[in-house]
Amino acid sequence: MRYTGITVALREVVLKDKPAELIACSAKATVPVLVLNEGEEHQEVIDESMGIMLWALAQHDPDGWLNIDRVQADKLIDANDAQFKPWLDRYKYPDRYTELQPDEPRERCEVFLTLLEDRLQKHKYLYGDRVSLVDIAIYSFVRQFAFVDMGWFSNSQYTKLNCWLQAFLDMPLFDAVMYKYPQWQNGDIETKF
Repeated sequence: MRYTGITVALREVVLKDKPAELIACSAKATVPVLVLNEGEEHQEVIDESMGIMLWALAQHDPDGWLNIDRVQADKLIDANDAQFKPWLDRYKYPDRYTELQPDEPRERCEVFLTLLEDRLQKHKYLYGDRVSLVDIAIYSFVRQFAFVDMGWFSNSQYTKLNCWLQAFLDMPLFDAVMYKYPQWQNGDIETKF
């Protein structure tokens, strides 16, 4: 939303304390959720991150993040979601997965990280020489992985991936959206984002 310049009302949700309004608008009751035309007869709910990104970029895409072969791009994004993300959860929360060998989650994550490193050996970004939807869709997951053990990641063989991640961490755009907002309660003054 920040990149596209679209202003929305932000309602920061704590998932351990889901507001009834979230549950009422989305059966999944997870975040993020974008409600279009809230309260109107033709209200639309988008409750997938990718769906929200695609909707916003369809409204305004100043740098052409969508100017890519979507079939190929979707393959890499789908690999992130289906292969990397489940192991990322196991790496981030080892106490929840005591049946696994201690290094197994990180080793499984490294299969995908190696794929990304190989791509970055050829291009500045994951899908070419400029930022695209692919980078934006995958960035936060690599960030989460790196932050589990930043010392290990910084000193790993993923030199190009480290530079790629640092470039995004240094972007004013991402710095601006990482602000921690207070939990929203019904009746609060609307926060514009």
